[in-house]
Amino acid sequence: MGSKRKQATSGNRWVIKVGSSLVTRDGHGLNMEAISSLASQLAALVTAGKQVILTSSGAIAAGMHRLNWQNRPRAIFELQAAAAVGQMGLIQAYESCLQQHNLHSAQVLLTHADLQNRKRYLNARTTLRKLLEMKTLPVVNENDTVATDEIKFGDNDTLAALVSNLIEATTLVILTDREGIYETPPGNQTAGTLINEISANDPLLDKAAGPSTRATGRGGMRTKVLAARIAARAGAATIIASGKTPDILPRITRGDSCGSLLLPDAEPLVARKQWIANQLYTRGELVLDDGACAVISKSGKSLLAIGVEGVKGDFDRGEVVSCTNRNGEEIARGLANYSSEEARKLQGRLSTEIEAVLGYVDEPELIHRDNLVIL
Repeated sequence: MGSKRKQATSGNRWVIKVGSSLVTRDGHGLNMEAISSLASQLAALVTAGKQVILTSSGAIAAGMHRLNWQNRPRAIFELQAAAAVGQMGLIQAYESCLQQHNLHSAQVLLTHADLQNRKRYLNARTTLRKLLEMKTLPVVNENDTVATDEIKFGDNDTLAALVSNLIEATTLVILTDREGIYETPPGNQTAGTLINEISANDPLLDKAAGPSTRATGRGGMRTKVLAARIAARAGAATIIASGKTPDILPRITRGDSCGSLLLPDAEPLVARKQWIANQLYTRGELVLDDGACAVISKSGKSLLAIGVEGVKGDFDRGEVVSCTNRNGEEIARGLANYSSEEARKLQGRLSTEIEAVLGYVDEPELIHRDNLVIL
């Protein structure tokens, strides 16, 4: 058990996510003592040779306090206003605390659109890696002020996991106000046992996770499990632990048995397939027959038009689409070689018929196996 923990934390590139409850006073302004303690621990990691990226919640909660709002608003423009006000104080707090340890910080604001576009994705990766090389600690947040429902990550757990894939982190640490994941869902843990070590894809986690009950946060244990599964696609281990435990980050670094360790159980996807798999929104859907589902899932082959029974949505060539079975379950996703209009004309047909149907042949497959990710 200890050896796996030490192995999971031995890598030098970490992403650390901190929840709202750890950096605010129950949603009433920032907790400077907690932020100062966290900054000290982060500085120690950097001094020890770790490359660290921080994803911190708290901007909206801080903004609510500054604006004297008692309840979290529902309207997105009000949330954006609170985030804009609170982000200033949050970053200022981290900057002042980190500078006490002679550590520079950098603010990086992202939307899902930045990671959905391949060019912007690669540019973000290059910038973050350069900041890490400069021994600067990037503080990454969702750009709440401009994000809309269609381009939101939804929670900072997901954002942290996507950033861990973006920079090919070895370890994702999610600090929360709980000790970790229990075998029973939150609210029913009187007889529950803390899960010490488990595969990120173990079905037990789906039963153990529950929705968030916090007024100041968006995530819950379920989003943390999903984040761990995203991180696992790139081969990163995830540790979910209590940020209220004294010196929690040094303890994790030593391989101490803190929180719950969620381990990857498959070979990491190559970078391009990670990008495809991590798209939060797809442009369309291809409904596959049973034969096509079996072939692409078990044989690792390309998706041909003959195995497609239906085409949903509107998409262009090169956009990410879902591949579902007849029950509507997503089994794969990939980059389409043809538009939705063309795909509708080709569905159920042989590859040798493409030219006769469209008047030209671009590719013999609807999705090539190199651009197809099995989920």
